[in-house]
Parts: sequence; structure tokens; C-alpha cells
Amino acid sequence: MYNSLHMVITYHGGTFVKVSFGDTTLAFNPISKKSKLKQSKFGSDIALISQNHDDCNGVEQVSHGAREPFIISGPGEYEVKKVTVTGFQSETTYGGKSAINTIYIVKLEGMKICFLGTLGNDKITDGAFEAMENIDILFIPIGGNGMLEPSKAHQLGVKIGSHVVVPIGFEAASLKKFLKEEGDEGIKPAEKLTAKKKDVESKEGEVVVLKV
Repeated sequence: MYNSLHMVITYHGGTFVKVSFGDTTLAFNPISKKSKLKQSKFGSDIALISQNHDDCNGVEQVSHGAREPFIISGPGEYEVKKVTVTGFQSETTYGGKSAINTIYIVKLEGMKICFLGTLGNDKITDGAFEAMENIDILFIPIGGNGMLEPSKAHQLGVKIGSHVVVPIGFEAASLKKFLKEEGDEGIKPAEKLTAKKKDVESKEGEVVVLKV
């Protein structure tokens, strides 16, 4: 039944990602009104916050009309609207000081995605790595500044071994370095990623760059 379903993914700058699957919308690290980063606004069903920082915790920006998201903002196990989420604690220095970053593994309609948030190093627990088996889509920060540097991001992405890799949290320079590490310097950014389970499974570490 999964072959006819598809996931639509758009990137909104920083580490802010929108994932829609059928009538369900997830918002990862929505950018707050208090942030200096450009904001986007839309309604979501679930908001996943990896770090309590203005660049990542803008729940008000993904609340629209009667659509108030279920908020997940830390480690643990959750199930909302047939979406299963497991959060694992990790570290970051994004924002200039040491802080907790939550890695999220999300399962919905046969697809399995991993969102690394503002992860600052490759010190990931054994439990988190075990949960990362057979990841379809990996969202990985590559921009440094307290998050993973491009080379470390590449190494970690290879270690996790997902079907598709989507870089987040980058500027032009860090993206160029990351793509060089990947050997994919000619990649053209896409407006969105439309992913079907059967198509994703045939890929091996394919990098997809999304426009803001």
C-alpha cells in the first residue's frame, strides 16, 4: 500500500524543514519570530523542536487557525496521528554555548526519517545508532557554527547509511565543502523533494539539496 503514497519535503532555512505526508504535516525546528533568520508560517499537526533556541522553537509560526500542533521538544517516545517519534539526547554548541539537542527518528506510513537538528558532534548514543538502521531520509546539519562541520557531517552520513541525505543549516560556503566531500559538486538545488517509499529504497546515500 505504501507505493502509492508520497512525502513532500520543503526547506525553510536554518534547520527548519516541513514534511507533508497525505493530510499530515510535520514541522521540524520552525524558526521563531524572535530569530534573525527569515520566518515562514503554515499550519502543522506536529512540531518537533530539537533545541530550545529562537532559530528552532517557533511553534507559533506553525500554528494556523484551528490547527495547533502537538509539540515534541525532547527525548522520549511519542505516537501522534499514527506517527511514531523517538527522541534521543545529544549535544550542540549552536548559539554559542553547550546545549541539549534532540535527534528525532520518525516513522510514518512505512517511511523512516532521521532529523539530526543542530547536532554539534558525532557523539551519538548506541541506542540512537541502533534506531538509525534503514533510514530512508536523513536531515543533517552541515554548517558548523556549533553544528557539524561539512567533513564531519559527510563522515557521519556515511556511517548512518541512509537512502537519501538532505543537508540543512548551511550557507553557500559550507554547502560547497559538503558537496565536495560527497563528490557531488554538480548538484542543482530543487524546490522540493517528493519521495515515494519504493523510489527511495533504490537509492544509496543520494544527496538532495533543497532551495530555501
